Amino acid sequence: MDSSTTEDNESFEKCQKGDIRFSVGFYKFTYVNLENGVPVDCVNTTCTSGAGTLVLEFAVLSRLLGDPIYESYARRAVRNLWQLKSNVTGLLGSVLNIQTGEWTGEMSGLGAGHDSFYEYLLKSYILFGEVEDLEMFNEAYETIKFHLRRGRIKCNNGSGYPPLYVNVHMKTGDTVNNWIDSLQAAWPGIQVLNGDIEEAICSHALFYFIWKKYGFLPERYNWNLRVPEVMFYPLRPELIESTYFLYQATKNPFYLHVGKEILQNINTYAKAECGYCTVHDVNTKELEDRMESFFLSETCKYLYLLFDEDNHLNKHASKYVFTTEGHVFPIDKRFRVKPWEEDTETEEKEKETVTKVMSVVNVADNSTFNCDTIPNDRKHFLPLRSPYFEQLQSAIGID
Repeated sequence: MDSSTTEDNESFEKCQKGDIRFSVGFYKFTYVNLENGVPVDCVNTTCTSGAGTLVLEFAVLSRLLGDPIYESYARRAVRNLWQLKSNVTGLLGSVLNIQTGEWTGEMSGLGAGHDSFYEYLLKSYILFGEVEDLEMFNEAYETIKFHLRRGRIKCNNGSGYPPLYVNVHMKTGDTVNNWIDSLQAAWPGIQVLNGDIEEAICSHALFYFIWKKYGFLPERYNWNLRVPEVMFYPLRPELIESTYFLYQATKNPFYLHVGKEILQNINTYAKAECGYCTVHDVNTKELEDRMESFFLSETCKYLYLLFDEDNHLNKHASKYVFTTEGHVFPIDKRFRVKPWEEDTETEEKEKETVTKVMSVVNVADNSTFNCDTIPNDRKHFLPLRSPYFEQLQSAIGID
């Protein structure tokens, strides 16, 4: 047995020896002490994304260990959240009381508190081939477009305001505020994975122009007043992530220019002697003595991959999926099998589901998607037609 195999086995043993309260804590509680369990003065609320973004990591762990407990807890959390969606709109709230099962935050959106929940429904299907995940994602996607989307029907056709996904009340679908937050900039990347390229182009363009106006993406932006509401930028990766996925899907050099602009701004304004700083105010470029871990694990990673076209991950993109924290999982047949089930049953299920998992690379040319594809002659021009490009610039307040 080589050293790498020994190390892997030791890591798996540590996972198995870990107290099951680890799983229980992340299923229900915001904070848990791995030695002493749930603290007495624990927080009794959790957000939708916090409770529902565990399936990739926990299911991989279960399937490698042959122990269903981790995946079962993660999937139970997702199913419980799904059952709590509004019976009027089908929307989920943002904050849940874990003791009563009541929504304490009834805003429904695509940013903080929601973003990675929808991301993991789709990515769980891509990785594991579980049809239940895809069915939930498809239902959620259509519900979101019906209740949250404002503006003209088509991104690159027709008249009307630019498409915009707003925050609404989960029980009525009525707009509840006039802001979007920086975490919502990951939504275009999810749309790319779903094959909805035109929608992704418009969603991405909005956040790019906000970046262009301020040099960074403010944590919260008021689209009605056209000003930031929360000024800081902690070097978040979401816009870069979506830029990367859109370039992979379209190969339009516009997205390389976006990446270059982002990289230059970070180097010009956020670079410090020992790293990179959180931007305290996008207007003044005042900095904080703080660098979040996701800057290295996600922001830098997606920027690097955007420009390294010969990277293995780019050449074999359909063989990998990124977690919400930017870690890479192989799309491997081992993850389509549940070792605790009978071999014959899993083999049959694998045959049924593998054929249904569509490639996540070159989706612009994939005619199996139920959406408009990108014409070849547009791959060398602006992804957004000039009138809509100018309209969006004006809407953000760029001269």
